[in-house]
Amino acid sequence: MSDRLPIFDGHNDVLLRLLNKRSPDAAEQFVAGDGEGHIDLPRAIKGGFAGGMFAVYISSKDDIGDVEEMMRGASYDVPLPRLITAPEALPTALAMMAILFRIERASAGRVKVCRTAKEIRDCVARGVLAAVLHIEGAEAIDENLDSLEVFYQAGLRSLGPVWSRPTIFGHGVPFRYPAGPDTGPGLTDAGKALVKACNELGIAIDLSHLNEQGFWDVARLSKAPLIATHSNVHAISQHTRNLTDRQLAAIRESGGMVGLNFATCFLRSDGQVDPATPIDQMLRHIDYLIQHLGIEGVGFGSDFDGAVVPQEIADVAGLDSLRTALRKRGFTDDVLRKLCYENWINVLERSWGG
Repeated sequence: MSDRLPIFDGHNDVLLRLLNKRSPDAAEQFVAGDGEGHIDLPRAIKGGFAGGMFAVYISSKDDIGDVEEMMRGASYDVPLPRLITAPEALPTALAMMAILFRIERASAGRVKVCRTAKEIRDCVARGVLAAVLHIEGAEAIDENLDSLEVFYQAGLRSLGPVWSRPTIFGHGVPFRYPAGPDTGPGLTDAGKALVKACNELGIAIDLSHLNEQGFWDVARLSKAPLIATHSNVHAISQHTRNLTDRQLAAIRESGGMVGLNFATCFLRSDGQVDPATPIDQMLRHIDYLIQHLGIEGVGFGSDFDGAVVPQEIADVAGLDSLRTALRKRGFTDDVLRKLCYENWINVLERSWGG
């Protein structure tokens, strides 16, 4: 078996990075290799990156400043940004989706926007980068859910009802350390309707930014596996973004899964943004997740282009460092295959209904 098992990933923010370039050729630059941020196509190929969830996310940086800079103290509590309305968010969301579709077109068959698990499997087998359209924070979706129907037809297959700021659907956790995820009220009536609509359409619901009350609302309402695309272990790092043992137990019971977030502040026991964080710290979280979720419940959710990651990995081209560390830890090919891509494809198939 080759050491280069393909890695399908639960979350990246490359579309936001490309949007912020403010270049009409951003998609073509991604395909050719712009060498910026964490992901472009040549580096993805070099790192054996099979694809993943490509997030549409509306930035709040202009509202509150540099979140990462605010998270550099021994403890911190970053203020929540204001709610963004659907009319405000929609143009940005459409622009980011358009970048993804332009990447697909410009790639000449090397990137495919996937809408079924079968399409992902086919892409992995053929070495085509499989991109799944994901929305992180449902600001662009109206209360009547008209836009949700349209986004689904465009390819939306994964959605997080909130980022850290509130939406009309619920409340996210603030960036707070040390603290737990029980930080406020749960889903609104509109949020409960959103969960039902996602179940009916076959859109995976991402729990990674929901507060604890919202998490339990989804757990009660949803008929699909519980999925946290890019989250870590609260027992190791007491950050609001991380999952408690009770939450992990609910995810396991549902047949769901968690993608390990590479962001150093969610990996480290001191909650710090520090690229010198060793890969061994990632392995601690993986071991714990496997213990609590089973081997079928764990994958990767890098947060590439959205976070500071360990410098031993540096970017998508450095994924071999992670594979090597896992092999040294004693993980077999069969286990690694599940961690690297099979678990994600299987849980998405169950969530999408085929």
